[in-house]
Amino acid sequence: MEKTSNDWFSQISEEFNKPYYQKLYSFVKEEYATQVIYPPANEVFSALELTKPEDVKVVILGQDPYHNENQAHGLSFSVKPGQDIPPSLKNIYKELHEELGCYIPNNGYLVKWAKQGVLLLNTVLTVRAHLANSHQHKGWEEFTDAIIEKVNQQDRSLVYMLWGSPARKKAAMLNNPKHLVLEASHPSPLSAHRGFFGCGHFAKANEFLKENGIEPIDWQIENI
Repeated sequence: MEKTSNDWFSQISEEFNKPYYQKLYSFVKEEYATQVIYPPANEVFSALELTKPEDVKVVILGQDPYHNENQAHGLSFSVKPGQDIPPSLKNIYKELHEELGCYIPNNGYLVKWAKQGVLLLNTVLTVRAHLANSHQHKGWEEFTDAIIEKVNQQDRSLVYMLWGSPARKKAAMLNNPKHLVLEASHPSPLSAHRGFFGCGHFAKANEFLKENGIEPIDWQIENI
C-alpha cells in the first residue's frame, strides 16, 4: 500500500502519523500478505493520483471497492476495461442518458471522469476478495473523512454527489457556502427508483460549474 503522491500528500500527510492510520496500515499490510485483496496495492490511491486537490470539480462518494477479480482499480463505481458493467453503474449511465443524452458505453472505466476533476472516492479503500465490507471500521473511514474535509475547506466552487445513506451522512461535514451538495438515493437496482432516477445531478452539476466560470464535465464515456 503505497502513499499517495502529488499535492494530496502535503495536505493529508499528518494522517499517516496518527495512531489510527498506523493500525490501519499494519492491518492492510497483513491482509495483502495473507489474503486476496482488491484493488491491487499500487492502485489503492488511484482516485487521489488521478485527481489532484486543486483540480477537483465534483466529488462522487462510493462505499468499498468491488470485491471480484479484476474489477476494482481505486475509483468508486469504476471497473477495469473488459469487465461487465456493474448494476449501479448501469443505472448511472441510464440517468446520464436521460439527462444529457449520453449513449450507454460498452465499459465501466471511469478514468476519463477522474482526469477531468471528478474525485471518485470510496469511503473504504480496500476489501477482501468476495467479502463485501470486510475492511469497514478498520480506519479507512477516518482517513477518507480527512480527505473530504480538505475538499470542504477549498475556497472555490465545486459539487458533491451523495448517493445513498452512507454517502448522505457526509453532508453534515460539508458546510462551505461556495459548494453545491446534491443528495439522492443510491443508484443500486434496490433503490434507484426511490430518487436516483430523475435526480438531474449531472446536469445540475454542469450548470453550477458553468455559472461559476468552470469548464463542465464531459460525462460521456467512450466505447473501448
